[in-house]
Amino acid sequence: MTLDSKLVDITGRITQRSAGSRRQYLDRMNRAAEDGPRRAHLSCGNQAHAYAAMGADKDALTQAKSPNIGIVTAYNDMLSAHQPFKDFPDQIKEAARAAGGTAQVAGGVPAMCDGVTQGQPGMELSLFSRDVIALAAGVALSHNTFDASIYLGVCDKIVPGLVIAAATFGHIPAVFLPAGPMTSGLPNDAKSKVRQQFAKGEIGRDKLMQAEMASYHGPGTCTFYGTANSNQMLMEFMGLHLPGTSFVNPNTPLRDALTAEGTRRALAITALGNDFRPAGTILDEKAFVNGMVGLMATGGSTNLILHLPAMARAAGVILEPQDFSDLSEIVPLMAKVYPNGLADVNHFHAAGGLGYMIGELLDAGLLHPDTKTIAGDGLALYTQEPKLTDAGLTWVKGSGETLNDKILRPASNPFQATGGLKELNGTLGTGVMKVSAVAPEHHIVEAPVRVFATQEAVKEAFRAGEFNSDTIVVVRFQGPKANGMPELHSLTPILAVLQDRGLKVALVTDGRMSGASGKVPSAIHVCPEAVDGGAIARLRDGDVLRLDAVAGKLDILTEGVLERAPVTADLSENCYGIGREMFDLFRRSAGAATTGACSIN
Repeated sequence: MTLDSKLVDITGRITQRSAGSRRQYLDRMNRAAEDGPRRAHLSCGNQAHAYAAMGADKDALTQAKSPNIGIVTAYNDMLSAHQPFKDFPDQIKEAARAAGGTAQVAGGVPAMCDGVTQGQPGMELSLFSRDVIALAAGVALSHNTFDASIYLGVCDKIVPGLVIAAATFGHIPAVFLPAGPMTSGLPNDAKSKVRQQFAKGEIGRDKLMQAEMASYHGPGTCTFYGTANSNQMLMEFMGLHLPGTSFVNPNTPLRDALTAEGTRRALAITALGNDFRPAGTILDEKAFVNGMVGLMATGGSTNLILHLPAMARAAGVILEPQDFSDLSEIVPLMAKVYPNGLADVNHFHAAGGLGYMIGELLDAGLLHPDTKTIAGDGLALYTQEPKLTDAGLTWVKGSGETLNDKILRPASNPFQATGGLKELNGTLGTGVMKVSAVAPEHHIVEAPVRVFATQEAVKEAFRAGEFNSDTIVVVRFQGPKANGMPELHSLTPILAVLQDRGLKVALVTDGRMSGASGKVPSAIHVCPEAVDGGAIARLRDGDVLRLDAVAGKLDILTEGVLERAPVTADLSENCYGIGREMFDLFRRSAGAATTGACSIN
């Protein structure tokens, strides 16, 4: 199939824009790779320290003739998505030995959950935890004794941070091994209804807790299509997973077989073999474009509009907001997964999942087919699905058709003709909106604003019954430099209540929403942020805004707003408690949301 001409143009624009930085990056990676396996360059003392506790693996490690894998793990047993990783290192080591190699846990990285910190002060560390993860993974791999790396991580900031590290150490291969989603529990729409009932005071906390525990009930990622599962999609579209592995449930024979196969593949693609596939060559402009296409086609998390530019920059690729917007115009929305539908990711996977979607997009000319992946050359490999038979693990051709067109549709008959995300530009600045979960009648909201500096103040106003007319709620001083750009997902239930009452309502903020941001139109990541004197810092109660997701506009309709001096805020409360005092350097170093809000690249 011929590539879509606009896809070619967008990719060409990114390639041209990135030419200098990408060339410098590849030069660095090539020089590092040319030195050969790093263990050969370590002193005997260096190596003795590295292998002292490795028992029977010592001989193989000192001879440096077989590959050694460095495992970077985000395991903890507080978070359901990462708890399954507990036994992965032992499984990886066993599989590596059986294949003639070795593996060591190079180090651990933190993994925090926005579901736990939602609406809490700890959320202000969330975005910057991505940069900490990248730094921690860099420390782990700096021992320089590894021929390949395996990354164990799933959720919101963890995968982006690990990809930044994988790109930085792009002279060696990187294989990402997922843990998979938890089995289906209480349906997501039922959980959402209970949350709204609680917000309206119709039920007590006991009923809310009952519903939440029935929804988040076991090991694995949450089953809605938020950032965690968007990350898994991304790794498959970009060729860092093995094909079809993203949504296989934890603690199953197939999951264990995929972990072992991922280990064998990591050993097979080192510089010691004949199929060298360093991460730096996989993470090129086409791979990132394919990732963005997957994001649009699935209606994925808005958080990835922050993370993808940060990941790409680590590989010398420069992405801009316009790239996302232009791709959204040509990529159809093919999936309906909660909050963009009633299905969860298990239902999506059963309906044909990513393999079906990749096949459809390849046939439509909307994906680059000629990318390098850890599985081999060409994205067509990712139309296959893994099966465990009596003979062992194998990959077979996918169904080639959707098994449930209420969840997954062909590119020729999508749920909507354009992608699930929309860039907004106008006199207020730039922002982004996830449109896939918002009904068309709410794509345009024009109303007076109520301005708040904290999400708690919004909740207080709601409890006091102050929202009784069409309103655009503006929550400012929530950007990366102000307080680390926390998600404001805890506002979703109350704003949904107002919308259900028949009011025209929207949220505008320089902060973030959850990857599962729902049916209320939300212009997020507004840039310049309030701390930088952006137009959002000049608004007053009663000013009229127009949010137009159809035209991609975010405009101030009240005259004279831009002539006002920007207000300032006392941000001292953001600087202390729950570890926030340690993140002052990150706040001061953070880039703009349009470049990924990153403090380390």
